Amino acid sequence: MASPRHKAQRVAIFIDVQNLYHSAKHLFKARVNFENLVKDALAGRELVRMFAYVVKSEGIETERPAVGESAFFEALTGLGIELRMKDLLIYAGGSKKADWDVGLAVDAIRLSPSVDTIVLMTGDGDFIPLVEYLQAHGKQVEVYAFSKSASGKLKETADMFVDIAERPRFFLIKK
Repeated sequence: MASPRHKAQRVAIFIDVQNLYHSAKHLFKARVNFENLVKDALAGRELVRMFAYVVKSEGIETERPAVGESAFFEALTGLGIELRMKDLLIYAGGSKKADWDVGLAVDAIRLSPSVDTIVLMTGDGDFIPLVEYLQAHGKQVEVYAFSKSASGKLKETADMFVDIAERPRFFLIKK
């Protein structure tokens, strides 16, 4: 279901970088064009704030391995995106953890009184309770993700779902 967009809307954008990165890599062998994603999500509306949740992974494969992790982070900040960073946790058994779900949810709830629309760029079904909470508090919630890897319930719950895969030339950069 698509909700109306209008120029007077105040928008906040929350980008789950790891979720989009892995989906683009596995589904399309491509990288995400964050500049075009943001442009499409704003649709001429007023941006209040924009956050990207990233994991510093020194030595681990990153979004732009050829230019390095720090250059990728600089590119995001160059787009006006505020970075939220965590170090990759590697446990004794070799398992890795890099989860920003709670941080993203808290930021969205904190900022929600200042905006009309929250844009979540993730397909993670763990955000369904956040979407429902924001909607119960009068916010329009739009989700950008890859339909094939996104939670079906998240797609249904959002006021608007944009499938990044429907416009790969605009939203993706081939490696």
